[in-house]
Amino acid sequence: MALKNSRNKQKRKPAIATRAIHAGEPRERYADSITTPIVQTSTFVFSGSDEIENFTHKGKLRYEYGRYGNPTATIAEKRLADLEGAQDCVVFSSGMSAITTTILSLVHSGDHIIITDDSYKKTLEFCRSYLKQFAVECTILPFGDYKGLEKAIKKNTRFIFSESPTNPYLNIFDLEKLKKIADRHGVLTLIDSTFATPLNQRPLEFGIDLVLQSCTKYLAGHNDILAGAVLGRTALVDKIRDLHKSMGGTIDPHCCYLLLRGLKTFPLRVARQNETALAIARHLEKHPRIKRVYYPFLESHPHYKIATSQMTGGGGVVTFETKGTLNDAKKFMDALKLCFIGPSLGGVETLITHPALVSYYDYTRKQRYQLGITDTLFRLAVGIEDAGDIIEDLERGLHKL
Repeated sequence: MALKNSRNKQKRKPAIATRAIHAGEPRERYADSITTPIVQTSTFVFSGSDEIENFTHKGKLRYEYGRYGNPTATIAEKRLADLEGAQDCVVFSSGMSAITTTILSLVHSGDHIIITDDSYKKTLEFCRSYLKQFAVECTILPFGDYKGLEKAIKKNTRFIFSESPTNPYLNIFDLEKLKKIADRHGVLTLIDSTFATPLNQRPLEFGIDLVLQSCTKYLAGHNDILAGAVLGRTALVDKIRDLHKSMGGTIDPHCCYLLLRGLKTFPLRVARQNETALAIARHLEKHPRIKRVYYPFLESHPHYKIATSQMTGGGGVVTFETKGTLNDAKKFMDALKLCFIGPSLGGVETLITHPALVSYYDYTRKQRYQLGITDTLFRLAVGIEDAGDIIEDLERGLHKL
């Protein structure tokens, strides 16, 4: 008996590619369907008073109303939790809905939070401006200033929030160092891991308390839905789920179906994007018309050692600066034929964006440069096209400089 138990403990967990297809789903499917059914309803009915009381008084699990849960969404949550190594997960109608609901669920009037300065623009705006209405103080710190981070922690600090990798410079947080600082002061840690995905990085394995994902990007992977998720231990996720029911950022069943469809191929897509992005980064780094390339798995990246120690791939985003002026940058971008000009990332189509013209168009040049958003900065979100074709398209644009 002891030998049998020992063998059971050593049973290998299926690989992430297998779990991305099967995790969270019962083996027997409704109507013998191989795909997850779309439970397209806002309301779930009861068979009688006994069933109502079993649900309301005895806690029997079932569905009542679409804002409180849906079978298709439940399977998506279970699969995402499995891939991230989390106890629990809540899915949202967008990544920003996941972020704002999570933050509001964790703070009270008089609390203090810390966020790094190169987090997503809308996340920073929410923390800097809207939290003031709830008397929540926010300290924004330069990314990578670990000494400053520890000094900024107060008695009323509730959590530290950052992205890793960050946008657009792909900075990598030392998750072990972050966790040690947080533990010394008893504060929570939140990491937006959208750029990494669970294939390249799983922050919960480093002791991070909550992971946030914009499932719109790599996890769904086809530029056709908006979705978000927060993942972590059940006690924390339950608080977020309770507020989620009131805030109403509910993902619809069809989006969950498309998310589940995308998850089945996400390990294949992201592995391809890792490979292609690294090849493009290496090519651009040697190009005479390129000023600087930022990619975590390039040795020239300031956080290369951290990235290669806690990530299995560098991700699908390459950020670079061309030589020349703003007009030169426009000529480069306008000459592209394969790469679509668009602000998102993570899909099968390659997208390129010019942050100065898109995300920071309403900033003055001085304000942009203080944030590192220069006139010739580009963010390339690699799709799954042939690497040679993407490089050829970039060369077409660079020839215009």
